[in-house]
Amino acid sequence: MPTIFTHPAVPLAVGLGLGCNIVPPRLLLAGIVLSILPDLDVIAFKLHIAYASDFGHRGISHSLSIAMLVALSGSAFARQFHSSTGKVFSFLFVSMASHGVLDALTTGGLGVAFFWPFSSARYFFPQQVIKVSPIGTDHLLTERFLTVLQSELLWVWLPASLLAIALRFALHLARLHIARENCRP
Repeated sequence: MPTIFTHPAVPLAVGLGLGCNIVPPRLLLAGIVLSILPDLDVIAFKLHIAYASDFGHRGISHSLSIAMLVALSGSAFARQFHSSTGKVFSFLFVSMASHGVLDALTTGGLGVAFFWPFSSARYFFPQQVIKVSPIGTDHLLTERFLTVLQSELLWVWLPASLLAIALRFALHLARLHIARENCRP
């Protein structure tokens, strides 16, 4: 898995790229929390639940159906997020689903149960470029951890930053186009 520091890269990129008029601060914060939430399943190790179990690490908590259910639940609070139901659902779904996507790009583990409850199969993407992070805090500030952070900077934070810039640029172009259309006789 990527580190807890890197899973928020996707909601941050999308939220900052689209700006606070589209993704208000409360919604951005919720997206950041949901991008980390699936890894609470590491408690399964302490409960002696097998890694390969549906309830193990990278199991149901990483599935697209759970991301959809959580996003749907969150969209009921659209007013508190100062946004529309559709925007809240979309942003929260992308934020939580991105967790599994990043995990499926890592170099270790058993894969991600994207399609639970329809299938318990675990998947990786063909290109596994992100160095897998050790689970726990024992490995902080070790050479391996620094290698993981370097990998995350290259394969997650750099593309996320480019996404944020591209979204900002696209919004700027859209505003210019609307302004031109409004100036026509």
